[in-house]
Formats: sequence, structure tokens, C-alpha cells
Amino acid sequence: MNNETLLKNLRNVPDFPIKGIQFKDVSTLFKNPECINIMVDELYEMYKDKGITKVVGIESRGFVIGAILAYKLGAGFVMCRKPGKLPADTKKVSYKKEYGTDTIEIHTDAINEDDVVLLHDDLLATGGSMAAAYNLVQAFNPKKAYINFIIELTIEGLNGRAAFSEDTDITTLIKI
Repeated sequence: MNNETLLKNLRNVPDFPIKGIQFKDVSTLFKNPECINIMVDELYEMYKDKGITKVVGIESRGFVIGAILAYKLGAGFVMCRKPGKLPADTKKVSYKKEYGTDTIEIHTDAINEDDVVLLHDDLLATGGSMAAAYNLVQAFNPKKAYINFIIELTIEGLNGRAAFSEDTDITTLIKI
């Protein structure tokens, strides 16, 4: 895809959160109505015929486009959050990060076996958080699950797609 308008509006923040990292800041895409329209329209075209019944947004940047896309697809929206943020019973999964572990949760009544799920987040780098979210969604036994990111970093050493099996359906709007 690599839409020129999206690339032109994507902010790069050097040395954030630590020295040597070139942080890709999607907030500049979110504040621009043309960019929001491009992202949502492109994603809608990708997924409009897939029978999506739920869009799962990964905390927190995945909530922005995920919720808009759910509306446009006529699907429900499910929040995948850090522990203690969801008020009812949850399923959870813990996963390893570069330093330590983290946990994510989804309400136990959020997804069922009749659902076709699209998981959405802003960025694919190492794939750890999305792989955990994908495994969590799979625990609900949906009919099908797709994964989407706004940005995929193809920088040597990251290889986020390696966190998933080869048959996992993953799409991105921008590859950098």
C-alpha cells in the first residue's frame, strides 16, 4: 500500500522511548482527517467481504482505527486491555517482552464461536503483543481471525511476522 499521504504525515521521533529507537508516531495520522479517511477506506476495502463480526483493538492505539473500522464494517468492537482495565470477567494471557512479561485481557463474553474477528493495532515490530492477543482470541474458538496493522517495520532483526504461523492472515497499510 504505502500511501504517500500516510507516509508524508507519519512522524518519526528519534531516540524515543530510548536512545537509538526511531519511534513511528501514528498520532499525526490520527489528527489528520484525510489520513483517517485513507486508512479506514483502505481497511474497509480489504475486509468488507470477509464477514467480520468483531474488531479487536489492542490497547491503546489500536482502539482508534479499530473502533472506526468496526462501525464501518457493521461489526462489534472489543477492547484488548492491560490487567485491571476491564470491569467484568476476563480471559487473559501473559507474554514475554524484551525485559520481563506483560498480560492482556478480553471480557469472557466478548467473542464467540460464530465470530469472524479482525485484530487491529498500530505497529508490527517484534510481534509479541499481537501474537499474545491473537492467541487470546483463538482461545474463544472464532470461525476465523485476521490481523491488521497500520505500519509494519521491516528493519533487520525485528521480523514481527515470525511470531505467527505462516498461514496467519496479516495485512499492513505501510511497510517501512
